[in-house]
Amino acid sequence: MALIVQKFGGSSVADAEKIERVAWIISEKFSEGNDMVVVLSAQGDTTDELIEKAKEINPNPSKREMDMLLSTGEQISGALVAMALEKLGIPVVSLTGWQVGMQTNTEYGNARIKAVSAERIKAELDRRRIVLVAGFQGINRYEDITTLGRGGSDTTAVALAAVLNADLCQIFTDVEGVFTSDPRKIPGAKKLDEITYDEMLELASLGAQVLHNRSVEMAKRYNVKLEVLSSYIRKPGTQVKGVTKLEQSKISGVTIDANVSQIALMELSDQPGVAFKVFQALSRERINVDIILQSVGRNDTKDISFTVAKEDMERAVETLKENQQVIGFSEVTMTDKIAKVSIVGAGVMSSPGVASLMFEAIYDARINIGLIATSEIKISVIVEEKDAERAMAAVHAKFFET
Repeated sequence: MALIVQKFGGSSVADAEKIERVAWIISEKFSEGNDMVVVLSAQGDTTDELIEKAKEINPNPSKREMDMLLSTGEQISGALVAMALEKLGIPVVSLTGWQVGMQTNTEYGNARIKAVSAERIKAELDRRRIVLVAGFQGINRYEDITTLGRGGSDTTAVALAAVLNADLCQIFTDVEGVFTSDPRKIPGAKKLDEITYDEMLELASLGAQVLHNRSVEMAKRYNVKLEVLSSYIRKPGTQVKGVTKLEQSKISGVTIDANVSQIALMELSDQPGVAFKVFQALSRERINVDIILQSVGRNDTKDISFTVAKEDMERAVETLKENQQVIGFSEVTMTDKIAKVSIVGAGVMSSPGVASLMFEAIYDARINIGLIATSEIKISVIVEEKDAERAMAAVHAKFFET
């Protein structure tokens, strides 16, 4: 007998027929003698619909009240799946985040998990019940409901798997596993049998929407055995683990991140401490900076370009203008008509020619590159938004289809 944590995304529980399929998948594992903890997301587009309802009442609601509202979607899913299992004659209980002791910090809308007591879950498992848990939510020290940010149900599942020392954590989605690129956009994308935590974390952080990046961080930290698989096609998915087969491809995937904007500061003083002033001002506003490029100094000045998330662009520019005299620059420009295309793989920097192949593919597609960033397992380039999907297709073809 094993303890299995399963998580089902919103598309998997979008309607009555899909809920019944999910109930059957859960019951199948339960009938094999396994203890089952199942994390559920809100149905289909429920979260987006709730956001629109809030805007109808108040265009600028408080984050606390938004968390109160948005947390209801997952509770609905839990109750409905519980009803489907009850109809099959299976003992089950649905619980909210606070009922399972999912304790978070106080950052409404993007809370982080601090601890999970899980005593209620263990008690229900001892009674031989399937435990359904509302994903994406917890409770802070003020006993307010908090949410974990988009994709937070993945993190709920991995956190429970870690605390309960589960034998397996399965993340069910509408695709068969982790692919070399988005199969909905790249017909030649191939499913990976396995991928390392580090590679999966980079893919998740760079726009791949298969797993929440914080869930991968947690899986790596606590060595949670993770599998991504389809709730529609019954076949093995992709295993996410610490070490994969030595003969795997040098590149694991190609991604697009469209949530990118670029800011450039012109004619800063070419002297120590200027970059510190720029990024300290942004840090105080909790604005995360990604790719940074500093030009070679000329006439005692230099330019600095960097990227931030689109939703942070206006606020970042405002902050910089407020600090213009302290920082010392002549002009600030911005654009959100860009995207980031990245390749990820254990062999990116250790295998000669990988960067050259990527740049060759983009050149052959006659696409201009703006900024470039590299790490041990990734290369990212900034291109114009209109060219992003074409760039991704060209790079994917170069590595996987030739």
